[in-house]
Amino acid sequence: MKARSGLSRVLTLTAAVGTVLAGHAVASSHAEAPFIKSRPKVDATDFYMFSSYEPGREDFVTLIANYQPLQDVYGGPNYFSMNPDAIYEIHVDNDGDAQEDITFLFDFDNGLANGDQGFALQIGNDTVPVSLKNIGQLGARDNQSVLNVNETYFVGMVEGDRRSASPAWAVRPDSGLRLFSKPYDNVGNKTFPEGYDNYVRSLSNTGEVYYDVQFEQCPAGAQDARVFVGQRKESFSVALAEIFDLVNFVPLVSALPDDPARNDLANKNITTLALEIHKDCLTGSGNGVIGGWTTASVRSTQTISLDPTYRRPIEYSGEYRQLSRLSNPLVNEVVIGLPDKDRFNVSEPMDDAQFATYVTSPTLPAILDILFRDAVGASSNIAPSNLPRTDLVTAFLTGFPDVNQLSTVTPSEMIRLNTAIPPTAKDAQVNLGVAGGDLAGFPNGRRPGDDVTDIALRVMMGALCHPIAVDLDSSGTAGDSGDNLGLCMPEDAPVGNAAFTDGAPQNAGQFDNAFPYLTTPVTGS
Repeated sequence: MKARSGLSRVLTLTAAVGTVLAGHAVASSHAEAPFIKSRPKVDATDFYMFSSYEPGREDFVTLIANYQPLQDVYGGPNYFSMNPDAIYEIHVDNDGDAQEDITFLFDFDNGLANGDQGFALQIGNDTVPVSLKNIGQLGARDNQSVLNVNETYFVGMVEGDRRSASPAWAVRPDSGLRLFSKPYDNVGNKTFPEGYDNYVRSLSNTGEVYYDVQFEQCPAGAQDARVFVGQRKESFSVALAEIFDLVNFVPLVSALPDDPARNDLANKNITTLALEIHKDCLTGSGNGVIGGWTTASVRSTQTISLDPTYRRPIEYSGEYRQLSRLSNPLVNEVVIGLPDKDRFNVSEPMDDAQFATYVTSPTLPAILDILFRDAVGASSNIAPSNLPRTDLVTAFLTGFPDVNQLSTVTPSEMIRLNTAIPPTAKDAQVNLGVAGGDLAGFPNGRRPGDDVTDIALRVMMGALCHPIAVDLDSSGTAGDSGDNLGLCMPEDAPVGNAAFTDGAPQNAGQFDNAFPYLTTPVTGS
């Protein structure tokens, strides 16, 4: 590839950063729509898709869908089991029609011990069921005698339309079993005296926190995979309270250096559904670029039971209806207008043309102008003036040729990953992703350490209208006037070169260097 073409790839990928972020600027998608706020068990909080950077796993892609936002670590006695009447899915489009070509489906069950009667104690002449999920300590030993609720799941794969066939369930290569255990949440140190992750490892077939599995529908040589389901420490970092208090801070690096104390999610947990799949299973016959998103669905008819049981407090029937949808962070939270938030959650990427106005004429820059104008010392409107924002449409909804654009172009909101771009080792990752010169980062996929909040703030306010720090014109000087992307001009974005930030750090150092990358959940006690 010629040098100019390679630089163009850098440039276009940088543009994609901004556009994806145009959809979100300040927090991850936690309870982002009115209806899903009342359904936390099926509320997706973050979606990650990246080439695995664990040493020796470079031919694999990691897919992570987080659910159940803002878990308080002391949230007993029921804690955070998944909804057994819902299905949770991760979808992959590998040809660009904005429809799933592959779906990975998680199906949960929560059964009481003792034949669904639960543990009971003899109290005088009465045998009385206990009220707690565990009645003793858990560790690297047989736990069945003290764990009152057994959370299990299947994970399967469907090719083509997600409802066109039953899933082919993944199996454990060591035993042929297809049932997996979801670890009990990290309720406290007394419950897990040998350490929480030691307990989690005791459930798997690897001696690690994850299972080794096989997906028989994948091509020969690409069937081996990994799966992890369980509680993890919240992976998103953001000054959440101040942001939604009309951005109650001066949002500039010079006034607000990164400080871990600014992360309002530091003591929260989430529930993680993670897969590591060989890229040859995901790319199909496409061009090596894949799009991804996660959804959760429940059956369309729900009736409150007159005689509820532990398993069936509600009776479900009918077809599955999607309630939650997430790919790029913050799209529904701060881009989609309030009247359409629930509609976005039930829609599919192929139908995203109905939301195009929210990208071409975004409201967030106008709000940021009202809130930030004084902070940056401006006397007039600081929102980018290049309307309609076709630059954002290109980067956010279509991707860029030869970089992260699929073989067919269908405007749609998905995370796009070029699986041919090798991963960047953990210690070398740049948290600004492509904008910082790291081609394996956001918006070429999304890694846990990518600081999408800071990227978003800068791009939303016009960073892509100014020359970037890449020598696009081969002048020998990066960042001169010849290094503009051509999507818009500096005069269109009066503060496009300002270093906006929320002051909450997000970087690869906060995460592990091995699957599932997200770290041990905060303990409840």
